[in-house]
Amino acid sequence: QVQLVESGGGLVQSGGSLRLSCAASGRTFSTYRMGWFRQAPGKEREFVAAVGWMRSITYYADSVKGRFTISRDNAKSTVYLQMNSLKAEDTAVYYCATFKASASYGGDGYQTEENYDHWGQGTQVTVSS
Repeated sequence: QVQLVESGGGLVQSGGSLRLSCAASGRTFSTYRMGWFRQAPGKEREFVAAVGWMRSITYYADSVKGRFTISRDNAKSTVYLQMNSLKAEDTAVYYCATFKASASYGGDGYQTEENYDHWGQGTQVTVSS
């Protein structure tokens, strides 16, 4: 099991940038595939980005592709979400989560919420226009 704590959220103007961090407890962080989801008020939680066991394996939702970058630093047991060119529609609570060891990235598995477990508490991102 792993404990996840997100940080780095806040208020930013449209077009600005934020970097979210997700710190994990334990000694086996490098064995987890990680993802970011977000949930806006009144909306369902949606996939944002994922990074595989190898850092070169990444996936992004179409809505953030080209603007957001997911990365990980296994030495620091931390996964990041660099968010650039932020828009008002990016306003949401952002969550990080671990990908189930038995699940597969195949098809759209990387963006399937049911394939994730061990969720963080979330961090609020608010983008003002």
